[in-house]
Formats: sequence, structure tokens, C-alpha cells
Amino acid sequence: MIPKEIKNFIDAFSRLPSMGPRQATRLAFFMTSLDKAILHELESSLGALRGLDRCGECFFLKHENESRCGICSDLNRASDVIAILEKETDLLTFEAAGVFRGKYFILGKLAEKGVLETAQKSRLEHLKQTITKREKPLRELIIALNPTSIGDFTADLITKEFGGLVTKITRLSRGIPTGGEIEFADDASLASSFEHRD
Repeated sequence: MIPKEIKNFIDAFSRLPSMGPRQATRLAFFMTSLDKAILHELESSLGALRGLDRCGECFFLKHENESRCGICSDLNRASDVIAILEKETDLLTFEAAGVFRGKYFILGKLAEKGVLETAQKSRLEHLKQTITKREKPLRELIIALNPTSIGDFTADLITKEFGGLVTKITRLSRGIPTGGEIEFADDASLASSFEHRD
């Protein structure tokens, strides 16, 4: 009864965060009502994502033909201060607030069960090696994870792992409410959290 193309769309889009089968079904039927030019534009936008890759330094996104992302290759940013973030959208929030001019490090989405996944452990090992190879010690490592129980657990783990490798480890202050997410913080709250980190 339902065309195979709709079923395939529902199967594919149901895997996206916050998108279950019911929402994917609604989206599929909505998309069929769109003008062909808009559908082509959406198809091109999705296809263009294949040309992106992870930066080998911070794990943010870059074009696959570039060696580093725009932030890591920016010589005007402080290279001796690194902020560890969970998601790419947290980085965008920091950049929009304009409160930080150092480098970033994307850890990856934290699991609900509070255990680091293999990819996250690998990323932290990569960061550890990067820090130990530096000519000058890292001045500050800022743990800018969401103020949740999982974020706190991960922050404690990072503090123990990196304690002897950097001059100073700080965390954002609680200007962001406990249980909140950086991605949704307003500029003033994020700026206050960043300024009063300890």
C-alpha cells in the first residue's frame, strides 16, 4: 500500500536523533508535496555532506580536501588553551557568544549510561599525545561539558587523566543551570559561565 520509496525514506530517517517512525512518516508525506526544485535543493544539500570530514586535531568538521578545520588553522587563536566540548553545536554556541579565542576539542555525544565509548577514549588518547608532544606546556584545559551527572562524571575522569599534563584544568561555572545544555544557553549565561570558570 505504501510505496517502497516512502518506506525506505521512513527507515532511513527514523535513525536520526529525535525522529521516530511516526515523525519520519509525516516528513516523508510532507516532502512529496514539495515543489521538485525544492526537493532537488534538499537532495543537493544532503549530498554535499559527503564532502565533509573530521579535523584530525579537534574533530570538528572540515572539507575533505583540507588538512585542518578553519579554527585549527587560524593563527590568531591561542594554541595553548583548549576547550573540551561534547558536540559540534556546542562549538557553534561558543563561537556565536564570542567568549573564547582558543582551540576546541570535540569529545562526541556522551552516552546515557555514563561510560566513554571506544571512539571517545581514542579521541582523548589523541589529545593526550598532542599535549605531551608540545614544546611548551598547555596553559589551560577547559572542560566545557554540559552540567549533567554524565557531564560531571566525564569531567572528573578527564581531570584525573590530564592532571599532570597541563598547567591548569578548569570547568565552566554554573551560570548554565544544572541539567541544562550548552547548545541552548543564551550568550549572557555562557559568557558568565566562561568568565567565572574554576
